Amino acid sequence: MNNDKQEIAGKQIKSVTNLAIVINVALFAVKVSVGLVSGSVALVADGVHSISDTTTDFVVLLGHYFGSKEPDPQHPYGHGRFETFSAGFIAVFLVFVGSGMIYFAAIAIAKANISNPGPVVLIVAVIAVAAKELLFRLTRRAAVRTHSTALYANAWHQRSDAISSVAVIVGFVSLKFGFVYGDQIAAVAVGLMIILVGVRLIVDCLSELTESAIDEDTVERIKHIINTNHQIHQWHKLRTRTVGRELFLDVHILVDPNLSIAAAHEISESLEKALDEQLIRPVNITVHIEPDIPAMRI
Repeated sequence: MNNDKQEIAGKQIKSVTNLAIVINVALFAVKVSVGLVSGSVALVADGVHSISDTTTDFVVLLGHYFGSKEPDPQHPYGHGRFETFSAGFIAVFLVFVGSGMIYFAAIAIAKANISNPGPVVLIVAVIAVAAKELLFRLTRRAAVRTHSTALYANAWHQRSDAISSVAVIVGFVSLKFGFVYGDQIAAVAVGLMIILVGVRLIVDCLSELTESAIDEDTVERIKHIINTNHQIHQWHKLRTRTVGRELFLDVHILVDPNLSIAAAHEISESLEKALDEQLIRPVNITVHIEPDIPAMRI
């Protein structure tokens, strides 16, 4: 069952990421060429951000490739951390991209490089906003379905590109109202937003690497599934964590002490099957069977 979930998730990750590569390369070419011709610092920075999205797209594909490998003697819990590290790389990359955009915009302001881009800049920026917002939504939806941390980070990278194009539009409009550094200030605003997204994603990756529990909604779902099995008299010591896209959980269950080992094992198997079928993400389950006696109750 887990292999089926992994295969379906893998196809979704690869298809949406390959689409992103095509769109990002096209946007890079258009933005940089129009930005250079029109003298728009913000649009050139926006174009650089688009090609940086392509870099992170390849990081997602590599993380998925290595993270999907089967467990081996050196990695008995699988290779899911590769996807976590991929997400962390993308997050750090976002921080550097945002910092670079602020730096070059500040240099332009310091040198009094006043740009006055034509209306074609506005047209390109509007098209970019529409394309990248659509790509963000598709990527985020795939990330939620597959529980891919790296894909979710990349979705926000796509969204930050859409935000940067919005800033280009704001800068263009401000120029028309006489604010001569509107284009550069827009680039600075874009950089700050990108840095904030990167920092937030770094915190999420660190949370996973420090073995934090899964989200509360999923924990409640697990508790509900356990409680619906009436052969389980009581349970305790439920622990959860994630490794990449995979959920690991273990739990102690108390069953009738007069049951045979085979019958108790069958209860454990039925619980594992129910958890696997009713949780949408791949799950590794360890069930500890204990006799329902006063000494074992908590």
